Amino acid sequence: MSDRGLDAFIVPRADAHQGEYVADADARLRWLTGFTGSAGFAIATTRTAGLFVDGRYKVQARAQVDPAQFSVLDWPATKPSDWLREALPQGGTVGFDPWLHTRKEIKAMRSGLEGSGIALLATDQNPLDAAWTDRPAPAIGAARLHPDDLAGETAMEKRDRIAADLREAGQKSALLTLPDSISWLLNIRGSDLPRNPVVQSFAILGDDGHVALFADPAKFDDALRGHLGNAVTIEPPEQLITALDNAAGPMRLDPATAPEAAFLRLELSGISIASGSDPVILPKARKNAAELAGMRDAHRRDAVAMADLLAWLDAHGPDGLTEIDIVEKLENFRRDQGILDISFDTISGVGPNAALPHYRVTRDSNRPLVEGEILLVDSGGQYIDGTTDITRTLAIGRARPDAIGPNTAVLRGMIALSRVRFPTGVTGAHLDALARQFLWAEGLDFDHGTGHGVGAALCVHEGPARISRASDVALQEGMILSNEPGYYREGAFGIRIENLVAIQPAEAEDGREMLGFETLTLCPIDRRLIDPAALSPDDIAWLDAYHARVATEIGPLVSGDTTAWLMRETRPLGRD
Repeated sequence: MSDRGLDAFIVPRADAHQGEYVADADARLRWLTGFTGSAGFAIATTRTAGLFVDGRYKVQARAQVDPAQFSVLDWPATKPSDWLREALPQGGTVGFDPWLHTRKEIKAMRSGLEGSGIALLATDQNPLDAAWTDRPAPAIGAARLHPDDLAGETAMEKRDRIAADLREAGQKSALLTLPDSISWLLNIRGSDLPRNPVVQSFAILGDDGHVALFADPAKFDDALRGHLGNAVTIEPPEQLITALDNAAGPMRLDPATAPEAAFLRLELSGISIASGSDPVILPKARKNAAELAGMRDAHRRDAVAMADLLAWLDAHGPDGLTEIDIVEKLENFRRDQGILDISFDTISGVGPNAALPHYRVTRDSNRPLVEGEILLVDSGGQYIDGTTDITRTLAIGRARPDAIGPNTAVLRGMIALSRVRFPTGVTGAHLDALARQFLWAEGLDFDHGTGHGVGAALCVHEGPARISRASDVALQEGMILSNEPGYYREGAFGIRIENLVAIQPAEAEDGREMLGFETLTLCPIDRRLIDPAALSPDDIAWLDAYHARVATEIGPLVSGDTTAWLMRETRPLGRD
């Protein structure tokens, strides 16, 4: 930093693609701080350093980082610009790697620092990379074809459709920086990253439908090149800079997802920029009939794996089992159902570990299952035809009495969101309170969004829609979201109940266009943690109907001891 004239430097968790998962070669924040969460950033000055994390990670961050080196800061309550004003009271220069930050992010930082005398400087070289002498090599995983019958549309049809949107907007090209957008557009999948089956790449889509794909050519065999055809050229990643220097403008860039470096390069070359959302992101989020059918099929197979796990756990009991045993057993059951990979690192937390919303078990943190404690299992699978994500909260033996009330409030919120009908134009921000209302009535809440978008045989976290107070994207038919309210009592237990839901047209009495949710996830909800007296008649009707559907659809697919367990766990609530 000193050699580069910097008084501070920002280290984000992000890579150049702004993905949730980063390759080991891009895990700069983890290398610097020891923090392994999926969101956060650090700022280091020559005298002090801060790690900024949101409410999901505050306990985890304090456990993982050295407090003598890093102050763990509550973000966004603590704004980085405010922290820098205090850390650099006399002004100074703050460096950042322009490939690791979006224009929207840098614009907000500049605004926050206005009048402080502190300058933001995009560095040509990242000083952290110079210090990281044992940095791993970039991952190079083979790409594969995603069949057209599962995609529901050929890559050529997709390219032509998006190119027509560019022409209508008067734009000559678009820079695509999100690997899931590129993988969806070209009907390909990859293995560069664990959990997310994307091809790490950049792409330039022309208004004629031609795509210049910037990725390591070694990822593509002859068969895949034949699938892509002559309208898709594959060039090494280092050629992107030259392509940007010679791009046809106006070029569309998304300020919320594209790296600042791309904007700076185009501006330097005098190429017109059209700021706008990634043109693929919304069409990708609106699943077609084939994608929805694949997701339903994947969820049925995933439900068998979950039922096998829960039946086995009830029969085995807690003796001798640990959090890791649950992870390994569930992954084995999912392999029996044909997963290609898990869709994210399985969360298996008992007791106080379950109170960490994004807990990841390690050999050091691994806790045994104990009678009377709460086990939270949040997991999912990547199948050839779909992506799953499910959370169930389970009593180990007899239910812990002080968890029954919060669990019932969480369940009621999940049911309220499952049942809702809403007019077109409604965003996730409008619906978020429905899932929290029963917790709020008890003075309780949770510090994460209620739902995120989910890809079809793609990333388990997908934009642009979500159910959150911060969401401003209108919910549309075909989108798939999670429905996952929760409650976390630090040092005691954690609760979360999660189903995936697909947005479908809903009936309306006056002819108004209405939407509603189709529940995709099919797995019993632990009745030991439910207080039936606290449920409304509508709640009970929904839960009984849900369990009846689980029995009908999954019953014929399970066998042995799982069959008897499933029939018992899906009986009407009044028959306990």
